[in-house]
Amino acid sequence: MSLSLRTISREQHLAYIQSLPSASHCQVPAWADVKNEWRSENLGWFDDRDGQLVGVGLVLYRQLPKVKRYLAYLPEGPVINWHAPNLEDWLKPMLAHLKAKGAFSVKMGPPVVIRRWDAAAIKRGIQDPDVKRLRDVEATEIVPRAFEVADRLRKMGWQQGEDGGAGFGDVQPRYVFQVPLEGRTLEEVHKGFNQLWRRNIKKADKAGVEVVQGGYEDLAEWQALYEVTAQRDHFRPRPLAYFQRMWTTLNGEDPKRMRLYFARHEGEAVAAATMLVVGGHVWYSYGASANHKREVRPSNAMQWRMLQDAYALGASVYDLRGISDSLDESDHLFGLIQFKVGTGGQAAEYLGEWDFPLNKLLHKALDMYMNRR
Repeated sequence: MSLSLRTISREQHLAYIQSLPSASHCQVPAWADVKNEWRSENLGWFDDRDGQLVGVGLVLYRQLPKVKRYLAYLPEGPVINWHAPNLEDWLKPMLAHLKAKGAFSVKMGPPVVIRRWDAAAIKRGIQDPDVKRLRDVEATEIVPRAFEVADRLRKMGWQQGEDGGAGFGDVQPRYVFQVPLEGRTLEEVHKGFNQLWRRNIKKADKAGVEVVQGGYEDLAEWQALYEVTAQRDHFRPRPLAYFQRMWTTLNGEDPKRMRLYFARHEGEAVAAATMLVVGGHVWYSYGASANHKREVRPSNAMQWRMLQDAYALGASVYDLRGISDSLDESDHLFGLIQFKVGTGGQAAEYLGEWDFPLNKLLHKALDMYMNRR
């Protein structure tokens, strides 16, 4: 198949995404408005035989200080046929196009899963004192086709990013935790939870925890809880304006794209979360909780409600997003995997992010600058 690539309209891009079972929320056109400190472009791949649109990519451009050169970033994209035997024919025109647009380096995140570990395998890893990382545990499922993709990328000159851990911050997580919903009843999903999760859901119910959906006008209440969480967990919170923009732009593109949830106890919001929906893929994207009333288990109740709602939307997967690959109990991110493993889902490792230096000197300068930060 011979392909050509060109800039497309947002409408074309969105229509293509809507024709798929799902795609990453970082590859919908409205994501460019969420990340408004970057310049953006919508790319389309066309089959030369019939002119059909067969792939899309959202590119975010960030300018280097003082020079008119850009880092071109396709988060969790592009949305193409990654397993095509002629992968070069997809990526070469993209590199040429981005170079012509002034890019000195390209970063992308192929949405390709390489390994999966079920909850039982992860638990065994946690219990084994010799195991410190998820990758030291034998995977439940290995995807051989993913290794072929990695080999092809290396041969083309792409370099794998060094994001061994959770990939929090500006890069996308390499390890995520997902609860598969396809072909399962809600009862089976609930049965898959570990004992502690089931007990905590019951506890929240008995204590009178109520889980409700919020709207744009409730984002200030969300922000207050989120800032409490940021202080407790030592991360820099995003400003309220970011979430307001996220709500307006994503729901402007599709009214079902973003949701806000609160777990309330005696009228007070004690936990909150945002949820994103693209086709059959649902993500829990940001979470927040108060420092008090933890004993009423609001977070478990809220996740269970979000899972049920994802199921009602016809989702095939409920994605709890990033985890660290550390299984060491002394690691500050260990609590995260412990909490998520209780859902009885599975950890998935993606191919991670890959870089193509179009200008080696500027690429190296950017690397040094990023490492100093």
